[in-house]
Amino acid sequence: MAHQWRGVIREYMDRLPFTASDPVVTLGEGGTPLIEAPALAKLLDVGSVHLKFEGMNPTGSFKDRGMTTAVSKALGDGAKAVIAASTGNTSAAAAAYAVKAGMQSVVLVPAGKISWGKLSQAVAHKAQILQVRGNFDDCLRLARELSENYPVFLVNSVNPNRLQGQKTAAFEVVDVLGDAPDLHAMPLGNAGNISAYHLGYREEVADKRIKKQPMLYGIQAAGSAPFIQGSPVAKPETIATAIRIGNPASWDLAQEAKRDSGGAFGSVSDKEILWMHRFLSQETGVFVEPSSATGAAGLHKLRQLGELPKVNSIVITVTGHGLKDPDWALKDQNGRKIKPKKVAAAASSVAEILGLERK
Repeated sequence: MAHQWRGVIREYMDRLPFTASDPVVTLGEGGTPLIEAPALAKLLDVGSVHLKFEGMNPTGSFKDRGMTTAVSKALGDGAKAVIAASTGNTSAAAAAYAVKAGMQSVVLVPAGKISWGKLSQAVAHKAQILQVRGNFDDCLRLARELSENYPVFLVNSVNPNRLQGQKTAAFEVVDVLGDAPDLHAMPLGNAGNISAYHLGYREEVADKRIKKQPMLYGIQAAGSAPFIQGSPVAKPETIATAIRIGNPASWDLAQEAKRDSGGAFGSVSDKEILWMHRFLSQETGVFVEPSSATGAAGLHKLRQLGELPKVNSIVITVTGHGLKDPDWALKDQNGRKIKPKKVAAAASSVAEILGLERK
């Protein structure tokens, strides 16, 4: 009989801070596909590339992995409401898991800096949405202050339970490949994800499931690249809304992940992000939001510069589904809207446009 995936807490309970008697709030997150991408392997001139497609999580992003653990712990502690600062994906996940737990959710989003696709999810799951006159860093500061002084439970990645859930993605990579890749790249925003992968791979080494962890590469958008600049960015700007964060909360953990794994940080322009966004959808069949293309774009840039390490196997985490922010897919490289051709309801008209000749 086929085994139905039970969500990351139940699948990895022996490796998470939970027991069988603890409440579990799950929407079936995790178990996302690891998709081989030969076209990307050819582009990077490496043996193999796999995309860890986190857009296949219930709310369409990797945030669900950490939200199941954070909200489950909140429920166990008797919380009635959760709060999160968000550029979009966290708000969607927090709202959905709060509904499942029977809680109220409050999300603080930067005014005018969130895609409608993500905002619509928070609205659909009846979150109390407040647009803050400021950026993500202002939202997180407020969320922390509120959780410290009022009866709301913070579920941002500064909550260690979030990283516990997110580390399971590393377990899944090893489960599928039978080993760790040589290099694992991902977008870098608030830095919780790279910190969680580091935690997961480090545990895999300690448990002797793998001999060594992969080099972890975190790639930022050039207009929002505090790790490259070496200090917070006061006014981050990029079309990659999910990583438009100037003062990452997991700064120290990300630095440790880079240092411990022998990895690196990089940055790419919005133009490079959008090019890879299109390449992934047209050449690998994987449709992601622009932010999610950042990791692959960074490796492509390194390859062009002759700075990509000589490795055989690469995994790239693509963090959110393309339907999160679909507007970019409907524009050409010059920013003009792509419109379908109109055709008469006749087979001959369609054949003419397609350049087909009658049998």
